[in-house]
Amino acid sequence: MMTQPQPSVTPKLEEPKLGFNEYAERLNGRAAMIGFLLMVVIEYVTNQGVLSWLGLK
Repeated sequence: MMTQPQPSVTPKLEEPKLGFNEYAERLNGRAAMIGFLLMVVIEYVTNQGVLSWLGLK
């Protein structure tokens, strides 16, 4: 049984510009946290839910 030789050079892969990558997931998580915080602040200040505040309920 022969062993295969290991590659001597590691390929340099670029991060994908679109799709699921670490930067996009981090940015999406931060935007979600800010949106949730703003929703809680709006409910606290106006004493009504966000749907009522937007006129949807």
